[in-house]
Amino acid sequence: MDLWERARAFAGEAANWSQELSAEATKRSSALVSETAKKSKEIFSETASKSLEIAAEATKQADLLAGQIKHLASDIPVPSIPPIPAIPPIAATASSEPDAAELERYGITDDLREFVKDMTISTFRDFPLQDEPEMSDVPTVSNVRQDLSEWQARHATLVLSAVKEISKFRYELCPRYMKERKFWRVYFLLVNSYIAPFEKKSLEELKVKAEEEKRDSQKQASQASTTFEPKDTKAPIKTSSTNPEHDLDVFLLGDLGSDDEGPVDDDDDLDEDFDKIDVTTGLESDDDDKKIATGKAEDAK
Repeated sequence: MDLWERARAFAGEAANWSQELSAEATKRSSALVSETAKKSKEIFSETASKSLEIAAEATKQADLLAGQIKHLASDIPVPSIPPIPAIPPIAATASSEPDAAELERYGITDDLREFVKDMTISTFRDFPLQDEPEMSDVPTVSNVRQDLSEWQARHATLVLSAVKEISKFRYELCPRYMKERKFWRVYFLLVNSYIAPFEKKSLEELKVKAEEEKRDSQKQASQASTTFEPKDTKAPIKTSSTNPEHDLDVFLLGDLGSDDEGPVDDDDDLDEDFDKIDVTTGLESDDDDKKIATGKAEDAK
């Protein structure tokens, strides 16, 4: 029994101690929380005060720096900026929109546009035309096959830019369902009745122009040959005179009476020319007669 009483007494004391410890812990915890809150308020207040002081100092420094910059900027001369000239609008390129005259010349008329509007993808795909082997060496320029004629190639280029239906058909069909060459063959067969008169007229104009250029070139060549024809620079042949003495004078002194020579010299000049004639010309003189007589006398001896 004593042991049981002691156990109960010990348990009661333990409970009392536990309550006292709990109350003391709660009291100390409340005091600690209160102290912590108080310290936090003090720290927050001090931090806010410091932040305001730092912000005020930063604002003051910024104002001072802005004043210095403004003062320095007022001392620096600002160069005058020349006015920027107005940029003229960019003119549209000639190839972006073909003019109506060119469209009319190549057969792109309202009737053709109306006819094309009734076409569909099946119009090209189901057209009864046998595929031909593709010619790999034929180039493609501006989405147009170069195995077309010059007129057809220009028509194809214009119709791609002016008629959106054809451009759409070509984009969807080539080369997924058909070759480029077959597409344009089918197209020109379909619209042949609409463009044939324009193509014929254009070919006739080109033929007339070629003939005119040919005639002009022949005319220019004829004029050039006439202009550069060589002239006969030979002097006319003079007929010999029936007077032998006159012929001898002409041989020795030249034709004094020719119109190509200068004015006839006077008698003194003519005498001087005769004095200059060499004795070996075949004319006999008195000295020759004397020499002949002396030679005969010596032979007689």
